[in-house]
Formats: sequence, structure tokens, C-alpha cells
Amino acid sequence: MTTLIQKIENIDWEKITEDMHRNGYAIIPNLIDNRSCEELKTGYEKTGVYRKRVIMERHRFGLGEYKYFDYPLPDIIQDIRTNIYPYLAPIANTWFKALQIDKQFPLVHKELLSECHANEQKKATALILKYGKGGFNTLHQDLYGDVYFPIQVVLMLTQHEEDFTGGEFVLTQQIPRAQSKAIVLKPNKGDLLIFTTNFKPEKGTKGYYRVNMKHGVSEVKNGNRYTLGIIFHDALN
Repeated sequence: MTTLIQKIENIDWEKITEDMHRNGYAIIPNLIDNRSCEELKTGYEKTGVYRKRVIMERHRFGLGEYKYFDYPLPDIIQDIRTNIYPYLAPIANTWFKALQIDKQFPLVHKELLSECHANEQKKATALILKYGKGGFNTLHQDLYGDVYFPIQVVLMLTQHEEDFTGGEFVLTQQIPRAQSKAIVLKPNKGDLLIFTTNFKPEKGTKGYYRVNMKHGVSEVKNGNRYTLGIIFHDALN
């Protein structure tokens, strides 16, 4: 039986890297199985594993709710966070170098967390999100502090058109001196969506320029939509 860590190692990371450079996002199909999705989804009602619950409407973030996990993280989240990061760090470093940003990320996730903790960013940022009928998430960026990693991932825990309708994942690209571009994605249950946290480089006639990006969720028409978000940096609060 192939373990999750082995599946991560066997991913075509060259293609993922190409997709990230070109689009600012990439999809890994079927990273986790149906049982793992259901365990994470049903775990939403557990107590003692979360540090904070957020009702989105209260903060004008949208309509729905989410919970931040507390440390120690569940094994499946820890495995994804630790073992996918080394493949994403070179992408982030290429982006920052292209945009002439004086920052390079360590290739080991533990070292990134050490940078976070030195900046008093010590709170876990992995979260599980729940949307019912009418739920949505406004366009945003997940930064959480001065130390941030510019790529994050989302695991789909429910199936579009079966468990819910609507609720598409939305990315927007704010192109300089032009109208914004919207990208609508429908990953399947068990898929891992990788995407930029806040920007990507784009090559122009005079070199690379910065394209700012935000993400959100369109309105859920029916059913319940669950996702797991994994951010690689820690938070101040």
C-alpha cells in the first residue's frame, strides 16, 4: 500500500512547477482517499483539536465558518505540510528572485517555522472550512504576519455536484493597467489545489512584473462544502 508520503514523492513535481509558474496554481488529483476525506470532515465536530472557531459573517469574510487546528496537528496534515513544502520552496525562491525581492526561503519546513517563531508567529494556521447553502468566501489573502510563505494548498473534502452545487474556487489576477482576470476551478474530492497566497511573477517586455492574486469561494447553491486549508507559515494570533 502506497503511503501518503510516498504518493507525495511520486508526484510529477516538474509538471506542478511548470503549472505554478504559468498559472499561479496547480491541481494534484486524488492525493487522499475517500475515507481520509470523511474522517477529516466528521472531525469538524470534535473538541480539543482546534484553537479557534471563526463565524465568517461576523467579520464580513463571507458566510460560513471555519476552525483553526491547534498543535500538534493531525498526522495527515503534518505529513502534507512537512513533505510538500520542500517541493514548493524552490518555486517561491524562483518567484522572489525574478521579482528582485531580497528573500529566499529555507528548503526545510522546520526552518521556516523557526523564522515564524522568532517573529512571535507561533499559532497553527491549518484550518477546516464549512459552507452551507448560501455560503461563500470573499476574495482575500492569507498572510498572518510579516513572515509568510507565498504558496498554500487546499484539500477538497466533498465532491462538487454530489455533496454541493455552486461553491467554485475562485482566483483573481490583478494585472497592472488592465482589468482583473477571474479563474474558476472545480477540484474533486481528495484533490489538492496548490495556489499562490498573494502574487506571482509574469514576464513582460521589460522583464518580470508582479501580478497580485486573491482567492475566494463562490456562493454554495445547495448542500455542504468542506475543505481543508494548509498554510505553511504560522500566525501571530
